[in-house]
Amino acid sequence: MPHRERKNIIPGTKVAIVLKQDQRTCKLTEGVVKDLLTNSPNHPHGIKVRLADGQVGRVQHLID
Repeated sequence: MPHRERKNIIPGTKVAIVLKQDQRTCKLTEGVVKDLLTNSPNHPHGIKVRLADGQVGRVQHLID
């Protein structure tokens, strides 16, 4: 899954993330990646990122 690998996500990529408070409902938030917060090359729940608007969450989908 590409959203679980750090190499597939670069700043400027449009993504759908799940915020910490939305994990139970799986509500997705779309935005553009500003910073990568996960240091490991992959993560089973998705790479943690900060969006351009400051929201932080784990990537669930990459948006073309």
